[in-house]
Amino acid sequence: MTDHGFVLENRVQVNSTAEKTWQALTQDVSKWWPEDHTWWGNKANLSIEPKAGGCFCEINGDKQAMHMQVTFAEPGKLLRMSGGLGPLQGMGLYGALDWQLQANEQGTQIILTYKVHGFSPTGFAELAPVVDYVQGLQLSGLADYLDTSTQ
Repeated sequence: MTDHGFVLENRVQVNSTAEKTWQALTQDVSKWWPEDHTWWGNKANLSIEPKAGGCFCEINGDKQAMHMQVTFAEPGKLLRMSGGLGPLQGMGLYGALDWQLQANEQGTQIILTYKVHGFSPTGFAELAPVVDYVQGLQLSGLADYLDTSTQ
């Protein structure tokens, strides 16, 4: 953590191929994203376009939000998005969110890294742990979905 931001990293091992993990990450976001971490309380409105310039969006009729924009997509390996998730967006904070997939003998290790920067008048000591907790919810949601859908 610095005066200008913070870096968070969470990891989980799943019993799924990198290809199936990529599919779940990009095409099934509405099945694993925490519902209480959406703008309008319905995760069915979430979608990710896994291509450069693609949108991680939440569309609820006329109410629409771009959570992040895809800046890098290598299927089965890395999805990078940029922007501010949730309240970070309104705070003027910006970050790079990497979903890195590493195939191994047990399946796939997912490494979720969020590099957040910007100005916060109160600093980041209280904010970073909250964002880390939410990142953990997102990662465990994906892992739980993969573990139940691959059995």
